[in-house]
Amino acid sequence: MDPTQIDFERIMIFEHARITAEAAYAKNPYDADNLTKWGGALIELSQLGDIHESKSMIKDAISKLDEALSINPAKHEALWCLGNAYTANGFLNPDHDEAQIQFDQAAECFQKAVNECPGNEHYLQSLVNSSKAPDLHNEIVKQGVFNQPQPSLGAGPAASSKTKKPANKKSSDLKYDICGWIILAVGIMAWVGMAKSHMPQ
Repeated sequence: MDPTQIDFERIMIFEHARITAEAAYAKNPYDADNLTKWGGALIELSQLGDIHESKSMIKDAISKLDEALSINPAKHEALWCLGNAYTANGFLNPDHDEAQIQFDQAAECFQKAVNECPGNEHYLQSLVNSSKAPDLHNEIVKQGVFNQPQPSLGAGPAASSKTKKPANKKSSDLKYDICGWIILAVGIMAWVGMAKSHMPQ
């Protein structure tokens, strides 16, 4: 299947989830589950836009997840999604000190999620991985990824294959691929965790 087709399908799925959550919010603004789903959909959509759209969607996701936690501070799914949002936001920030603040907030959220649901392997793995985020961010900064023009995060190689690239452009494509995979992995972990937490008992 064409990567752009997959991206289009993902956009449709998560945009539908966002719209559904927004409509449900209009009926009941105190539903922490709905706010968590809304925040999760925004995190997923943030992976498919350009960097500025991504930052805006992550900011909106953080707002929705904070609102869910103001209703139910022990909601571990919202804590975990919030940790993923902070992690993604940190990786989108070229300044190490500002990114470190985001990574610290993410680790705090993951720890709270683990405290609320100690046996959840996704939460435990996210907590372990959060300690590696600053080093990975430093490596990305060293590679000069933030000095490059920022393409759409969802536009993989197929979208740009029609244009000729200089030889040194291939190494920068690798950097974007790495960033994309990191963000995708965080999103997939968030989605799987939310799906497992809502499975019938």
